[in-house]
Amino acid sequence: MDNLRMFVNGQAMSGGSLNTALAGARFLGPATTAPLYRFYSVRDEFPGLHPVGAGGHAVPGELYEVTYEILREHLLPGEPPELELGVIELADGSGSLSMRMRAEALRAPGVTDISEAGGWRAHLAGTGR
Repeated sequence: MDNLRMFVNGQAMSGGSLNTALAGARFLGPATTAPLYRFYSVRDEFPGLHPVGAGGHAVPGELYEVTYEILREHLLPGEPPELELGVIELADGSGSLSMRMRAEALRAPGVTDISEAGGWRAHLAGTGR
């Protein structure tokens, strides 16, 4: 059976409301992206990474080993339409699957750049949530 690495940085992280979608996945530990991304909040409901050529930040999250079945049957069906599956670069130079912001979603109402917040949990703590 093939296993994939999946980087999560929002509600699918440990303790988040979507972490149950990763039931059966193996937690590999905390991870950080390479400083190649801007990080956005969508209506303070979920975050999204978007690759940039310059001005990127490292974004903290968690890394999981998932099966295609977990990805297909549990994780992807719960993802919002503003996000799409892609490949990102982690701080150690390796790659991983991750959900990323669709370019057209960057201009949608309620999208805020939170790249300097220090991650999704730090952003939510700063908003009192």
